[in-house]
Amino acid sequence: MKKTRTIEIMVGLFVVAGIAALFMLAMKVSNLNTMGPREGYTLSARFDNIGGLKVMSAVRAGGVLVGRVTDIDYDQQTYEALVRMRIFPRYDRFPTDTTASIFTAGLLGEQYISLEPGSEEDYLGDGGEIRLTQSALILEQVVGKFFYSQASK
Repeated sequence: MKKTRTIEIMVGLFVVAGIAALFMLAMKVSNLNTMGPREGYTLSARFDNIGGLKVMSAVRAGGVLVGRVTDIDYDQQTYEALVRMRIFPRYDRFPTDTTASIFTAGLLGEQYISLEPGSEEDYLGDGGEIRLTQSALILEQVVGKFFYSQASK
């Protein structure tokens, strides 16, 4: 009787550990992290076209993950996409002339924002806006322009 109880407890602990491992794996695969909404600071940037950029997409500088996209909105006054990013607290020195570009990881990979720091001595603070941006390169548009230019020759 006591041996059966011990086996049941061991099986229960094994099941709980398995569920916890699956939860951690799901968090890792979905690119979610433990950064809360109050950690870090917010920057925004405006783009003509964001392509397939999504909320929770990576924000990188020099290939290093420095933050995540937190919100994407469409500004009906300027007809541009407004992207808000939460930058991790330890990366607090992006100059005011930083450039934000949208790139794709690999040929068909996910899109991310790449920050290229400028040379200004003043830094962007919480709520700052990156004014220099480069929109996403859309493969269909590039192919269409190529074929259109070939047809006109």
